[in-house]
Amino acid sequence: MNDLLGKIALSFQTFKTHRLRSFLTALGIIIGVSTVIAILSLIEGLNRSVAEQIQSIGSDLIFLTKHPMVMAGPQNIEEIASRPDLTPDDALAIRELPSVEMAIPEISQQVTQLRYRDRDIASVRILGSTEDFSSMNNRVVESGRDFNRDDVARRRNSCIIGSYVASNLFPDESPVGKELNVRGHRLKIIGVYKEKGAFLGQSMDNMMAVPHTYFEKIFPRRGESVFERAFFGYSVDIKPKQGRVEKAIDEVRELMRRRRGLSFDKKDDFELGTQQMLMELYQNITRVGFIAIIAIAAISLIVGGIGIMNIMLVSVAERTREIGIRKAVGASNQNILTQFLVESVFLALIGGIIGIALGLVLAWLISVISPLQASVSLWMVLLGFGFSAAVGIFFGIYPARRAAGLNPIEALRYE
Repeated sequence: MNDLLGKIALSFQTFKTHRLRSFLTALGIIIGVSTVIAILSLIEGLNRSVAEQIQSIGSDLIFLTKHPMVMAGPQNIEEIASRPDLTPDDALAIRELPSVEMAIPEISQQVTQLRYRDRDIASVRILGSTEDFSSMNNRVVESGRDFNRDDVARRRNSCIIGSYVASNLFPDESPVGKELNVRGHRLKIIGVYKEKGAFLGQSMDNMMAVPHTYFEKIFPRRGESVFERAFFGYSVDIKPKQGRVEKAIDEVRELMRRRRGLSFDKKDDFELGTQQMLMELYQNITRVGFIAIIAIAAISLIVGGIGIMNIMLVSVAERTREIGIRKAVGASNQNILTQFLVESVFLALIGGIIGIALGLVLAWLISVISPLQASVSLWMVLLGFGFSAAVGIFFGIYPARRAAGLNPIEALRYE
């Protein structure tokens, strides 16, 4: 232990003598490690944020849709459009399954502009569903009241608006009791949802919910295009009982195939997805960026490692006589090799420490001036140290072996 501390102290003294040279040598390590730490911190923070946002949609939800939730690769739009539409009756049948706690139909449409007096907002999403919509989607009615079964059964022109709609159209007054005009239909505001934030950069508060029975009056189905028939229509949101997600998926699939008269040799003409699929899609997207960042950082580390190898070879040449003296007084080849290897690793670790600190500061600055939030884990710091140590060892072996292999007599004669 004392011998190792002595080697570290000698390494520190050597680099202290050549401060600028040592710093420039470690610069590649600093850039590589700081890049890795900063980007990983931001990706980790983004992962946590997206996971929370997906979770905020509802716990362990299953989504029954006409079209795939994730459009992976080319799709046959004609085939999707020809599939039977989902209906509110499908939701009623699904909610009777043993593994299902709740199931609601949901349909939506985008309105380009919503106006109240002299104020307006753009791209408002209108959703039609049942009295269980708020519970299913973890939404809280902050003022006014929620839908009830009577609103849906009687096709009332009631609506609950998101906080974004409320704050922009009614900045100085309560919206409850006011009326909005949508495509010639007057909708009475009965409640306002509590702010929910954004999901993947899209506001979840620029919306309004209406009974699906009244939604059909606002947006009657006509002869749509192939694209509209494929991607617009009802879906069913399903909440399984605790711990029975897979069982619920199997029961829903069996029920829908039976309702549609599909024989065993025919494939499903509907799609089932989960929140986990959304998270996996996001992780697949970020994984590509992660690999690219690691590749860029690896290039910086290799450049830094070459710099370390170069400076250690220069150090061996400068200290040839010193090596000869140490060997003459009894230092073994192993002692010399270890000394130069320790110096190489020490230099790389100093660069790694600076890089880690710089990366954390950079991630913090980005999170301060942008919506991105950084999240630092212990494994990132350990990864930074590991990269640095590996570079120091790999690129320090050749100079260390060269120093250890010097002939002591020739080394003593070296001028």
